[in-house]
Amino acid sequence: MTTTSPLSHLTRSADVGRVLIEDLGKRYGGSGAGGVDAVAGVSLEIGAGEFVAVVGASGCGKSTLLRILAGFESQTRGRVEVGGRPVTRPGPDRGVVFQDYGLFPWLTVAENVRYGLRQQRLPRGVCRERAAQFIEVVGLTRFANRFPGELSGGMQQRVAIARVLATDPAVLLMDEPFGALDALTRTQMQHELRRIHLDTGTTVVFVTHSIEEAVYLADRVVVMAGGASHGVPGHVAEIVRIDLAGERDVNAPDFNALERRISERVHAGVH
Repeated sequence: MTTTSPLSHLTRSADVGRVLIEDLGKRYGGSGAGGVDAVAGVSLEIGAGEFVAVVGASGCGKSTLLRILAGFESQTRGRVEVGGRPVTRPGPDRGVVFQDYGLFPWLTVAENVRYGLRQQRLPRGVCRERAAQFIEVVGLTRFANRFPGELSGGMQQRVAIARVLATDPAVLLMDEPFGALDALTRTQMQHELRRIHLDTGTTVVFVTHSIEEAVYLADRVVVMAGGASHGVPGHVAEIVRIDLAGERDVNAPDFNALERRISERVHAGVH
């Protein structure tokens, strides 16, 4: 993995990566008695360059919230904006990384990373240069000509992240991206993501079931509660600021205190 990044000089305007969610609601099944409110009354403002993790029990609406931010689904009510513009469909200002890497097995690492750039119809030389830049960012320069099947799971996820970052999104949306990795690789990927975030200044919204992961990565942790199984819509139960200076130590007392606080709130369910 690289220790320096060619992105450390990049800066963004104050508003381009800002996310605004206001009184968001999503109902499935129509307005009748058979309908289900997946989320309701969700309001959240995320500053440009901020890293926000979203945690909560299964079914509380974490992934629904992320899909609406991505433009894959539309809300039933409320307002969602990125960079001051309403979200109505997927767009290049938002990059999405899922647990499933979504790589094309017949393309090399470099060709996979260039794919999104080619969709933007950028000149071939620019595509090559930017792909090489971001392959370096994720520490895979030596593997640029390998195929996904020749890489470990962690390396494939790094390719997926590089492919998204190469398109220069203002907001990076991540839905359990490390959930399928073994514990050691997951820890390595967390370190790598923290470094990339600091280098790029990209706004990150990160959905995870791991409270430790959320505390390690995020500036703030949004705790969601409720969901269909609880009989109430998913909603924001608490927002916890992670005020930990310097390198974060998962064994430190202040880290563990935050982890316990969030865990208690998650397990409190709808209360």
